[in-house]
Amino acid sequence: MKVIKFEFFPVTMKLKEPYTIAYESVGETSNMICMVYTDQNLIGLGVAAPDPEVTHESIETVAEVCNTVIEPFINGKDPLRIAKIITELKPHLQNHPSALAMIDMALYDILGKKSGLPLYELLGGYRKRFATSITVGILPLDETLKRCKAFIHDGFMVIKIKGGLNVDEDIEKTIKIREALGKNIALRFDANQGYTVEQSMRFVNETRKANLEILEQPTPRNELELLGKVTKGVSIPVMADESLMNLRDAFKLARKELVDTINIKLMKVGGIYEALHINSVAKAANLEVMIGCMDEAALGIAAGLHFALARPNVEYADLDGHLDLIDDPTSGAVILKEGYLYTTENPGLGFNFDTN
Repeated sequence: MKVIKFEFFPVTMKLKEPYTIAYESVGETSNMICMVYTDQNLIGLGVAAPDPEVTHESIETVAEVCNTVIEPFINGKDPLRIAKIITELKPHLQNHPSALAMIDMALYDILGKKSGLPLYELLGGYRKRFATSITVGILPLDETLKRCKAFIHDGFMVIKIKGGLNVDEDIEKTIKIREALGKNIALRFDANQGYTVEQSMRFVNETRKANLEILEQPTPRNELELLGKVTKGVSIPVMADESLMNLRDAFKLARKELVDTINIKLMKVGGIYEALHINSVAKAANLEVMIGCMDEAALGIAAGLHFALARPNVEYADLDGHLDLIDDPTSGAVILKEGYLYTTENPGLGFNFDTN
């Protein structure tokens, strides 16, 4: 088999409900979708969700590397030789992780379609569904409680609260949410790098009765020693998100025991091939793993879901980045039922433009 054509197009999607986190407010997102055509009439699909703050990319830079790097490289290649292609492409896309993730997804999609199996079965097939958290951005208390109750009514069992701008308000809000939702709903808190070590410890100590499941990325991404101080000083699991961008980061975090949990986002790390290596480091270090996402089309969520379903040591999923998007061209690539995500059970990533 060989690649005979590579196409890509951008899509900008508005959010039904804009949201705010510690370092930005978001009202729309731009993704790049690619199609890799083969001489056996199989088409692999991938998506890039660039983010200036997280992946340090824009839709313009992704388009540029599609034209100058990916298209001339991929044409004529055997798409089933995923390790060779990604290994050779990676040095040229070192600063373009979501673009690398996009082509990585397309190759794995072809692999699944060639074999006639959903990708999660090829990757391990450990489970068939995964409960996802649903995120509430930074809002006033009354609006936060209203959103949480609506999500629970819709069947979600895991709520992730965003904070990091004001520790006093975060403490009050977290306690009030627990009181309103009862003890059976899992709560996670993401400070998005907004706290100092002292604020992190105070937040955890003063929200003990809220029984938080995870404290995600409380301190600045590049100051790993601060993250380690929080991890050693608090009673709940601490997760690295923005501090984990690649395999080397995973090794540093694991070797120095700086966190309890890591958040693997395919867009940050460059796709499934790299995520498999990072996941192995986490397993060796006895770190829990979450599969997370950006604001990305359902096709990207599908790739994260297939990965999460396949690996036994993935404990958490935060795959809600598609739920608020308007006019997502890949809508239907995953199925949501009562807080659980399922694949379509079709081959590969489970989506084709001509049949969905």
